[in-house]
Amino acid sequence: MTEVGSDFGSADERLAALGYQPELIRTRSTWHVAFMSFVLASIPYGLTTTMYYSIANGGPVTVIWGWAAVSFFTLCVAISLAEIVSVFPCAGGVYYQTFMLSPPSYRKILSYICGWSFFVGNVTITLAVNFGTSLLWVACIQLFSADYLTETYQVYLIFVGVTLLCSAISTFGNRYLHILDTFAIFWTFAGTIAIVVVILALARNGRRSASYAFGHFEQGTSGWPAGWSFFVGLLQAAYASSSTGMIVSMCEEVAHPETQVPKAMVGTIGLNFICGMLFMIPLMFVLPNIADLLALPSGQPVPAILLSAVGGNAGGAFGLMVPILVLSILCGTGCTTAATRCTWAFARDGAIPGSKLWAKVNKTFDLPLNSMIFVTIVQLLLGLIYFGSPAAFNAFGGVGVVCLGLSYMVPIAVSFARGRSHVKRGKFYCGIIGTIANIVAIGWTILAIPLFCFPTLNHPTAQSMNYASVVFAFSIAASAAWYFVWGRKYYDGPPVDTDPSLAAAGIVRPTTEEEFAAIREKADKKI
Repeated sequence: MTEVGSDFGSADERLAALGYQPELIRTRSTWHVAFMSFVLASIPYGLTTTMYYSIANGGPVTVIWGWAAVSFFTLCVAISLAEIVSVFPCAGGVYYQTFMLSPPSYRKILSYICGWSFFVGNVTITLAVNFGTSLLWVACIQLFSADYLTETYQVYLIFVGVTLLCSAISTFGNRYLHILDTFAIFWTFAGTIAIVVVILALARNGRRSASYAFGHFEQGTSGWPAGWSFFVGLLQAAYASSSTGMIVSMCEEVAHPETQVPKAMVGTIGLNFICGMLFMIPLMFVLPNIADLLALPSGQPVPAILLSAVGGNAGGAFGLMVPILVLSILCGTGCTTAATRCTWAFARDGAIPGSKLWAKVNKTFDLPLNSMIFVTIVQLLLGLIYFGSPAAFNAFGGVGVVCLGLSYMVPIAVSFARGRSHVKRGKFYCGIIGTIANIVAIGWTILAIPLFCFPTLNHPTAQSMNYASVVFAFSIAASAAWYFVWGRKYYDGPPVDTDPSLAAAGIVRPTTEEEFAAIREKADKKI
């Protein structure tokens, strides 16, 4: 087993001071965490499966400049979360942070709803990744036969296979996932460079001008007014970068989570931005007719763009898709791993029905296997929605972005509202830059929540409607209802007094703000 440091004891002591017994093995270094964070976004895969949204809502301007804008907003979210994670580095992530940062009067319900939003976001974004992979395979099949139409059940069966494969890799390869994440970095850039070189060198159907690639805005395609159309098209970039905070769930598998995870969260934003630009700019130079791309039955423009660039050679286009298809499995595996840890951490505090079952750690695989099975089953059940509406992928991606965004915003907003006093003692405190990042992150999330519930096209039908708003509203209402039916009586929030030695040292569950401050001070002194 790979060791990453000799200070596991101090990391486990800090975790105990936060109220938890160490159960997972710390095998990841700073680079491993950064690589996994990169894999969770999986540029260029994440930008490939959702390019339809930006193509339909402005074309090249939305694709290129939308990515630049969202990358900046995501950086602000990452900085804001990194400051908080450096103070509370545990797998509970945003809901634990919300509980510890909030005043005692409403910390339980606020952390509960935040936790459910984080849980739903993790599961649905993983579902969207695996379902997107299925649609991408369909698009690749149609490279060889444009008239071939897959049946709904066939798409679902591909999705089942992809989901089970990612879960199997995450389970049986758990101890070696950091090696797989390292491989993914080199694979991504090698594959991206190969795609870029080939399409620019061949460009069999001609090349667009630089003014087109960087400045053309396709008006009227979606039916929305030009300005609003640009914002609706940001879903592509937001989806690809929505995994920013998911890496927090891995805090209990690294040696120095208070510094390693914050560095990884912030550092990978720049890497993602560069890789995204390197991938998308050449595509805009060989972009075929936008109307033809929007008419594709698969809803996946990138395979068709590559097919046009290589002069209709289906085998060549498929060959260029191979790096993206491999990356799709790596991304699904990473998201499955993060969603499993999120579920396990939330269940550990008794917040999910059947918590005792989902909170068990399997010692054979060194992971919460029951939570892995639970996440897999939930994905397969939600995937059945596709039989009712072909717009299911739109809903999965949209609700994942919205739920994760809300869960990120809650601890940031609470910390900001309380004067950022708690993050000042963290090892990633950013001062005035952190304050500005908080403001931008909160503003961006407030805009993104309603924005990504809008349908891609104006005047939607029942089939093209964006059902993200329905799923989002249902998840929030269900979590609130479950709290008042069950959680208000049985959910006490993250534990602080589970370790008798901590209780003997005076570290007990806090009930007042003064007790919170005393616990934090004692925890810091203990470490």
